[in-house]
Amino acid sequence: MRLINRHPSAVVRAALVALPFLAVFLAYAIGSEIRLAANPQDKLLPAPSTIAATAERLFTEPDRRSEKILLWHDTAASLMRLALGVGISAALATVIGLLIGLLPHVRATLAGFVAVVSMIPPLAVLPILFIVFGLGETSKVVLIVVGILPFLIRDLSARVMEIPREMIVKAETLGASSPVIALRVALPQLLPRLIQAIRLSLGPAWLFLIAAEAIAAEQGLGYRIFLVRRFLAMDVILTYVLWITLLAFLMDLALRWLSRRLFPWTEASL
Repeated sequence: MRLINRHPSAVVRAALVALPFLAVFLAYAIGSEIRLAANPQDKLLPAPSTIAATAERLFTEPDRRSEKILLWHDTAASLMRLALGVGISAALATVIGLLIGLLPHVRATLAGFVAVVSMIPPLAVLPILFIVFGLGETSKVVLIVVGILPFLIRDLSARVMEIPREMIVKAETLGASSPVIALRVALPQLLPRLIQAIRLSLGPAWLFLIAAEAIAAEQGLGYRIFLVRRFLAMDVILTYVLWITLLAFLMDLALRWLSRRLFPWTEASL
């Protein structure tokens, strides 16, 4: 049998999934051991046991000054900004994507503009956002919106334009108006793609959030990472990086579960 037709069993699949993570962990552990053997005071690659002890302290022990567990407060602040940015982007992209996909006049007006805006590096306009919106929460949320909204609009409008013309003609034959077609024909087919597009945009959204928090913030995961870097506290930095990775993974897992529950027929494409 050709390799292309061979599928791993459940046990083999689980082992293959774990293999890259195990390889990375072993490579890090070996590198850390070598550096610490040469210099026990080395801070670049702390031992895994040190990272575990630091993680336990960050998750459980309050800060001496504020008497708060900073990691949880940083997490709450970052998740609030991320939820606002992604939520606003998803709502706007759904409306604009429907309009571009269904209405030729809107498509002629906005499709080219959105394509050009999507080419602008979002981090390049970060100073402008700070000047216009200040250093508070608004600029951070707006950066996320600016960063992922054009992608969402282009993806969702393309999905609307993929809807077979016959479905729209049948709805028109039954007397459906343009708003009814948008809500009853296009929107139900757009929602599965919306969840998939949000999953794909979570990575860039986290990137823009961390960048904004690193420059101007008083709390947040990105703020804490760039705050402790001056002390070369790699154990703290790695703990935060691993925590952000876990949060992103859980978000993606939750979105996939939601897609399975609401739109099980799309699971094969996800």
